[in-house]
Amino acid sequence: MGFFHSLLDVETLRARLEHDGAGGIAIFEGRVRNTHLGHPVLFLEYEAYQPLAQREMEGILREIRQSHGILRAIWAHRLGRVEKGEVAVWVGVAAVHRAEAFAACMETIRAIKHRLPIWKKEHYADRDSRWIACSEESDGKGCGSTGTRA
Repeated sequence: MGFFHSLLDVETLRARLEHDGAGGIAIFEGRVRNTHLGHPVLFLEYEAYQPLAQREMEGILREIRQSHGILRAIWAHRLGRVEKGEVAVWVGVAAVHRAEAFAACMETIRAIKHRLPIWKKEHYADRDSRWIACSEESDGKGCGSTGTRA
C-alpha cells in the first residue's frame, strides 16, 4: 500500500487480505503509546524518504513472499502527526497456514523498522522533542535518540 497522511482505514486494509486459500491471517498494528522510557508522550511526527522506502518495501515483500510462500501482504505507514492511540504502522499477511502468516508478519515489521528510511519525532510533555530512528526500537529495549534525521 504505502504511506498515508491521514488515519489508516484498518478495516479496508484487512478486507484486502481476504483470499480463499488463506488458512491464516496475521495482522500487526503499531500504535502511539502514551509514554516512552518514562516520559509522557504528547504525539509523534513521522517523516520518510518515500521514493527509496517504496522501492525497498517492494523488495521486502518480494523476499517475504518467496521465503514464506504467502498469498497476500499489505502494509501501511502514517506520515506527519500521529496522535496517542492512533495506528502508526499496519502490516497484514495472508498465508495457507498460520505459522507462515505469523512468521511473515513478524519478518515484515522487522524489515520495515531496519530497512526503510523512516524517522519519528517524539513530542513529550516533560522534555524537548527528539528525532528517533525507527530501526533503534526493534531491539526490544526501546528507542534511543539519534540526534538527527539522517
